[in-house]
Amino acid sequence: MGALAGRRILLIVSGGIAAYKSLELVRLLRFEKAAVSAVLTSGGEKFLSALSLQALTENNVATDLFSLDAESRMGHIELSRAADLLVVAPASADLLAKMAAGLADDLASTVLLATDKPVLVAPAMNVRMWVHPATAANIATLAGRGVHIVGPDEGPMACNEYGPGRLAEPPAILAAITALLSAGPLAGRHALVTSGPTHESIDPVRYIANRSSGRQGHAIAAALAALGARVTLVSGPVALADPPGLSVRRVETAAEMLTACEAALPADIAVCAAAVADWRVAEASGRKLKKEQGRAPPALTLVPNPDILAALAAPGPLRPRLVIGFAAETDDLRDNAEAKRRRKGCDWIIANDVAPGSGIMGGEDNAVLLISEAGVEEWPRLPKAEVARRLASRIASALAP
Repeated sequence: MGALAGRRILLIVSGGIAAYKSLELVRLLRFEKAAVSAVLTSGGEKFLSALSLQALTENNVATDLFSLDAESRMGHIELSRAADLLVVAPASADLLAKMAAGLADDLASTVLLATDKPVLVAPAMNVRMWVHPATAANIATLAGRGVHIVGPDEGPMACNEYGPGRLAEPPAILAAITALLSAGPLAGRHALVTSGPTHESIDPVRYIANRSSGRQGHAIAAALAALGARVTLVSGPVALADPPGLSVRRVETAAEMLTACEAALPADIAVCAAAVADWRVAEASGRKLKKEQGRAPPALTLVPNPDILAALAAPGPLRPRLVIGFAAETDDLRDNAEAKRRRKGCDWIIANDVAPGSGIMGGEDNAVLLISEAGVEEWPRLPKAEVARRLASRIASALAP
């Protein structure tokens, strides 16, 4: 039996070249035994035929708000209430703006305004449209109302530009749908997770960085998503695949990571697992610094990087309910980690010993202390995926009603 057997999905397809991917999403949903109905906007019809959607969903495709037959039965109300979940994929900038403003001038926007069911949107648009302040404000408004968001991905666009704005791949959207409908203990929660190192430029070819593979942070993000959370993963440079069903923001520097974290708020949970460089070069060179025979190496003036954990833990209306930091130490693990927890103002610290020979940094396993106001828990050495599952379970327990 499929993972979504008996579940009813209303798929809303808006305009954009990515509309063709909705057919693959329908195929995946049907394979998991979900019942799928579809609404196709007038923009969506420019890229996809209703006949194709109808053939794959095995249901009539709704397109017209003023259908005499459907509206004699208040069809838009029926559509909005009959599903377990409404999925907008692709979600164009225009439809997201309508949702944020509460407009209802076509069937799709009317259905979305009339629904009392969860809504998942998968944005897809040109990179300039995605990074425009209006779209950012609309996304923040929708997230604040409890709308779930998956993607967009970063990559080459049909318009020959590169950046964030690509529709999340159908398997990632399916994973997000499955997580939402599994009614996990973190369903309805938004988790912000940082992962990987940051790279601070010295010149165009050199940088300062911390040793981090991102394995632990990525595993935590995936574990939180598996419990039903909507997860935003802010990742420094890593050689890992993105966990499916997450919204991923890729950054290079500490300053970029802080900006991405602040843009992702509000959140219920923040887990700062990234190994952020403490310092950066005050003035990075725009040209490669040359090594000259007989001359001393150039002196580098370092300045502090922004403190992301302290910024997220600071009191204020956007402070996540639970803020968790990491402390990688080579000596006096417990004392140094507890001092860091108090100094940063976070709720929990996950401390690990990264002394030479431990194999923790970049390795497959981890051995941690969970330090909170209540005391210290020592966990045995475990695979990082299991550490992530244990931590996600503890988070779910802490946030349980």
